[in-house]
Amino acid sequence: MKGRRIFVAGATIVVLALVTAYGGRAAHAWQSRLEPVSMPSAPAGDAAAVASGAKLAAIGDCIGCHTAPDGQPFAGGLPLQTPYGVIYSTNITPDKDTGIGLWSLDAFTRAMRHGISRDGHLLYPAFPYPHFTRMSDPDIASLYAWLMSREPVNARTPKNELQFPLGFRPIMAAWNLLYLHPGPDEPSSGTADPEVARGRYLVDSVGHCGACHTPLNGLGAEQRDSALQGGTIEGWDAPALTNLSTRPRAWTQAQLVGYLRTGFASEHGASAGPMRPVTRLLADASAEDVQAIAAYLIALQPNARAAPGDAPASSMNSPSSISHVSVAAQPGNGASLFVAACASCHGDSAPISGGSGHPSLSLGTAVNADSPRNMVRIILDGIDWDDTASAQFMPPFASTFTDAQIADLANYTRTRFTARGQWPSLDADAVARLRKESPQR
Repeated sequence: MKGRRIFVAGATIVVLALVTAYGGRAAHAWQSRLEPVSMPSAPAGDAAAVASGAKLAAIGDCIGCHTAPDGQPFAGGLPLQTPYGVIYSTNITPDKDTGIGLWSLDAFTRAMRHGISRDGHLLYPAFPYPHFTRMSDPDIASLYAWLMSREPVNARTPKNELQFPLGFRPIMAAWNLLYLHPGPDEPSSGTADPEVARGRYLVDSVGHCGACHTPLNGLGAEQRDSALQGGTIEGWDAPALTNLSTRPRAWTQAQLVGYLRTGFASEHGASAGPMRPVTRLLADASAEDVQAIAAYLIALQPNARAAPGDAPASSMNSPSSISHVSVAAQPGNGASLFVAACASCHGDSAPISGGSGHPSLSLGTAVNADSPRNMVRIILDGIDWDDTASAQFMPPFASTFTDAQIADLANYTRTRFTARGQWPSLDADAVARLRKESPQR
């Protein structure tokens, strides 16, 4: 709490200093209201634009943030937990009273480019307009057309619950002066691979991958010099996307495509946490666009493999040999818990363990990570079932095991399946803190 008070005081000082320093530019804190429209602007009725917008909405995971638990799709009301309080997502259905039914294409474009609502108030970057601003005009128009074709839902957005003075929206003018670089992305020049260039555009704009996979500074802005090098979201670590070649087995473009479209990769594992709904939606995106995203991510990778300490370190501890270590030979409470809760799926004799469709845990990102956060979260939350051909499932154990048992189980699993040993920071107190970080949706 002390740290947050210091942040709020510091933010207030920064804002006052910026308002003074930028003088007339502080007028950006108050924008004009755009007139309502009785009918959506063109190209809202364009079938081709609507179809294109649907695929872009899948890449952008619009439904994920703009749908509350048990709420109507796109009607908003989802509580977004931030270090500065709770922000509720807005209704983006074409309802004229509580949604965007009175918005023109110009109003929608202004929100996407500049983070300004139709009535002139400034939006918070929980709506990732610093990424959406890079979208092309035709793509913004297509997304607008598709949203205007949705079913209107009358649902009023709850009031945000932010720490003082962050609920004062004009404060965002100073933030925008520092961190918003408005305007569409410049097309890649030279001889760049067109597929890679397309992937870069999608990742940086509508996909807003950096919103989760880039670390944030003290004011909640992405650290641009650490783009895609990993972040934390909803209690989970979003892994770095710049070191996919240094995992126990290097990712290939084909594996990335499969993972993004199905939530599962045969040599890496299943999606979980906030990434789970993303992969569900990407199944509805353009296949060519998902290929392009994967091509761009592969193009970011370094040529060299990781140092031996960053993965199973010897042939004795390679994924293939580890999978044959006897669980019964490993003493301790963690081993007993593993036998009771995990061995039926992940043990040596389990029918699904180590097969082509069920990789050894030794290949998993969570068990090999420097931080135990995702390993604990998977044990706590599990992986929910979805009715798809490639569905993966793991039951949650949050109400089954104590904090101490989860720490023991996670540490044992890491020791059992990697050469890296236990996480020094993982104990019952650490699990208790992690339990509180991810609100259940």
